[in-house]
Amino acid sequence: MFKKILIANRGEIALRIIRTCREMGIKTVAVYSTADAESLHVRFADEAVCIGPPPSNESYLKISNIIAAAEITNADAIHPGYGFLAENARFSKICEEHGIKFIGATAEMINLMGDKASAIATMKKAGVPTIPGSNGILSSLEVAEKFAKKIGYPVMLKATAGGGGKGMRAVWKPEDIQNAWESARQEAKAAFANDDMYMEKLIEEPRHIEIQIIGDSKGRACHLSERDCSIQRRHQKLTEETPSPFMTKSLREKMGKAAVKASESIKYEGAGTVEFLVDKHRKFYFMEMNTRIQVEHPITEQVIANFDLIREQIKAADGIPIIGINYFPNQHAIECRINAEDPFNNFRPSPGTITIFHAPGGHGVRLDTHVYAGYTIPPNYDSMIAKLIVTAQTREEAISKMRRALDEFVIEGVKTTIPFHRQLMDNQDYIEGNYTTKFMEDFVLQPE
Repeated sequence: MFKKILIANRGEIALRIIRTCREMGIKTVAVYSTADAESLHVRFADEAVCIGPPPSNESYLKISNIIAAAEITNADAIHPGYGFLAENARFSKICEEHGIKFIGATAEMINLMGDKASAIATMKKAGVPTIPGSNGILSSLEVAEKFAKKIGYPVMLKATAGGGGKGMRAVWKPEDIQNAWESARQEAKAAFANDDMYMEKLIEEPRHIEIQIIGDSKGRACHLSERDCSIQRRHQKLTEETPSPFMTKSLREKMGKAAVKASESIKYEGAGTVEFLVDKHRKFYFMEMNTRIQVEHPITEQVIANFDLIREQIKAADGIPIIGINYFPNQHAIECRINAEDPFNNFRPSPGTITIFHAPGGHGVRLDTHVYAGYTIPPNYDSMIAKLIVTAQTREEAISKMRRALDEFVIEGVKTTIPFHRQLMDNQDYIEGNYTTKFMEDFVLQPE
């Protein structure tokens, strides 16, 4: 087993990794920018090395400084957490070249899953369902019409050079495709000087459901069931839960089997997540694979007895075989991401000093955070400052518990998303499990 692990990250995930390492008897090294000198991950690690000024590209993204910190502290492994360099193939390769174990995917795996085209091709080869779409550019309206008929309406026309929703048109019936084709091309031409188009099957009322997997060095994998991450704003997750209220036993088994197949097809090692879009008919399609630990991993840990995903990552990196059985949730867990943002002002970031901090507690309540009263939230990084997780026997009980925990959670000195989550827990559609990735488009936050 590793003797010393450097954590190439900051904040709550760095502290989360440090805690598991300490339980395993492994020494830890924290790295930090000058903006994070007072963060708890720096205080709780066995050693700490400053790697640069606040900008990420001069500290947490500066590979040379991180490798140097590992070498001067004699760390034999690096855990990248999530974000920053966690899915950087070059970083993974450089660690290998310096004889330091990267606790994560190899450079080859990261490259394979990081490129959308190669990831989809790999999944198709493995027999994992993917969103039907055109292979390349549609050469004419006639070709588009034939392809739409082949995959079935509704379809989505997309500009190959698109972004920000420009050059995209949903087409629900054949008589609408000509107008959609012409207007999408005009918009794409004006925005990107490129009117090339491709087509995908439109996923109706989509839910974002991911499957947690663990793979070992022998090429074997198992899954730990699903997480529903459909409550999003601008593609950023706000809250997650497991099991999904939309899931059936049959669908869970099918998606779990597909995720394991996807992982074993590339001999994936470590913790990873296979992400799917699921339509209203409960048909699922591969979207992407995240080759790292996820922000929302605690809810999986809470509903699967005695499972520490960070510990499993470290064991997999050390070559220890996985047990090899698939796991299913035996309770219900919900996670609310607490961000230093003002939900009443378009979620504007709210850095600053926390003057009062009171953490919720009680049975079934878990709080992962690196902040405290007197801590100054820097403006340089992601605004997430805590993850509030509750666990109960049923979804109804979990929602009630989350309401109570949010009512207890006091943070003053900065604005946070606590009021948003509190209103979400009273929303009837959320309570009934009737939500998709479009939920936030219709959600209206009531004034305090």
